[in-house]
Amino acid sequence: MAKAFFRLQKFLRRAQFLLFFLTAAYLMAGSLLLLQRTRLVIQQGSRGTPSNQALPAPEEMSRVGIVEPRSLQSPGPRLLVHMDALQEPALDQQHSPHWLVSRNSELRQLRRRWFHRFTSDQEPLQTAGFKAMKHTAEHKGTYVGCFTHDSRERTLKGAVFYDLRKMTVTHCQEACAERAYSYAGLAYGAECYCGNSLPAAAAKPEECNIECKGEKGSVCGGVNRLSVYGVGYQRSGTKPRRTRNVIYRGCFRAPENLTDTFPASLIQPNLTVEMCSEFCSKKEFPLAVIRGQECYCGYPTRRFPLREGTDGLRCSGAHNASRAPGGQDCLVYQTPVQDTRCTDRKFLTTKSKVFVALSSFPGAGNTWARHLIEHATGYYTGSYYFDGALYNKGFKGEKDHWRSRRTICVKTHESGKTEIEMFDSAILLIRNPYKSLMAEFNRKYAGHLGYATDRNWKSKEWPDFVNSYASWWASHVLEWLKYGKRLLVVHYEELKQSLIPKLKEMVEFLNVTVTEDRLLCVENNRDGNFKRSGAKQKNFEPFTQEMKDLINRYILTVDEALRGRNFSGLPREYVPR
Repeated sequence: MAKAFFRLQKFLRRAQFLLFFLTAAYLMAGSLLLLQRTRLVIQQGSRGTPSNQALPAPEEMSRVGIVEPRSLQSPGPRLLVHMDALQEPALDQQHSPHWLVSRNSELRQLRRRWFHRFTSDQEPLQTAGFKAMKHTAEHKGTYVGCFTHDSRERTLKGAVFYDLRKMTVTHCQEACAERAYSYAGLAYGAECYCGNSLPAAAAKPEECNIECKGEKGSVCGGVNRLSVYGVGYQRSGTKPRRTRNVIYRGCFRAPENLTDTFPASLIQPNLTVEMCSEFCSKKEFPLAVIRGQECYCGYPTRRFPLREGTDGLRCSGAHNASRAPGGQDCLVYQTPVQDTRCTDRKFLTTKSKVFVALSSFPGAGNTWARHLIEHATGYYTGSYYFDGALYNKGFKGEKDHWRSRRTICVKTHESGKTEIEMFDSAILLIRNPYKSLMAEFNRKYAGHLGYATDRNWKSKEWPDFVNSYASWWASHVLEWLKYGKRLLVVHYEELKQSLIPKLKEMVEFLNVTVTEDRLLCVENNRDGNFKRSGAKQKNFEPFTQEMKDLINRYILTVDEALRGRNFSGLPREYVPR
């Protein structure tokens, strides 16, 4: 018995040694493979990547694995009208259109390319502050110097934007000049700030030591440091056409005491719109108000909310300041200057106890709704996805993990039972499917702010897109109505028509209290940077009668489901055809 026990003990010792040896060999092989793959990624990174590729944030490293969003894997379940059964379509890549196959590859490309982009962005720049002095002659305008920068109490209080990959000094200068600012300041290598007053506290030149992301050898500030430049027209001696971004807001009843309502004023014989707008722009005010030969600058306030204009006939010659009335009515113009009362945003200081989704079908105005919510509440919104282009537009919540609960709500286009039930509540944003389909098709071929070409619309991919995405529009709403725990349904069209009342509902749903002045600021900045640019065809009709019949059936189904849950039905204009 003892002999048998001794043999068993000897065998176990050998097995233990063998297991240890195999484990060590496995770890060594894995390490070698990891080093080899890392070297391959870096080599591929040196060859360059497409300029329009979105860049995942470094925080993505902390994820154990990135789950591919359901909305990028399939175009959504096939919807059987007036039936509860939903069938998932099979994805045949050999016969699927280009846009459908590319949905699977988008996220994989993001994961493959984040590593070498991140490493290249972290290269130190010890002498960038001195190099910038040598390269200022190549830029428009004059290099002023290095200054301290406080993101909460900014000196350059005008427009601000980001570009993690292509920021240059000239790019920032031109953007600030376009908005009629005198100075452009750059920080962290990728952030651009505009203003008309220089920062008070100067810093040492060597403290501005971060290279511009899109321009080697040039400095774009540092950590809490601004590299400040004058804009281009100061160097050339010519002034920009400041009136090109001045927007006529209408004829309004003047407040009783103009001097108490507006902080700055100017009285000038033969006053023109250009003169008043330029004066208010230099004072960094978003509104230029003209009454006779008097020019006033300020913000929309409770005394002057700009919600109800008077009859335009009362301001005859509305676009000619010399003919503007001197009585109870005044002309109002919006200058290129941004209303800065609601631009400050931050992450939640403590994790949110309620996990809220901002859910919509793609193309339903989710990005615009996030802009409104962020500026109204002062808190960042998050995203189930990572979109580098949106991060560059100021949505810093894009780089935050969507489960962090540091954002006030999380953007999602998902519609599966599991994806819906993970949220405690949701704002469900619904838009006319005709408009949503066109907006999403434009985004796929021309980005967030462009329009698809005639060639895109006339291709065979458009009917394939409609057939797949129209059912997804309906199933998205139906599944959120079925599985959502607590919903606030918001119609995009009603939000546009009654911005402040609807935005108040959304903010109250998020359990945040906002001031009336901040809501007025949001109304003044309602479009943000998200209006599509480029040529838009008038009376363009891309839908065939067969497409209309299909979409209209889905509209009736969703309308019936909403009423069944005691929500208001879809707006009547959803079936205009």
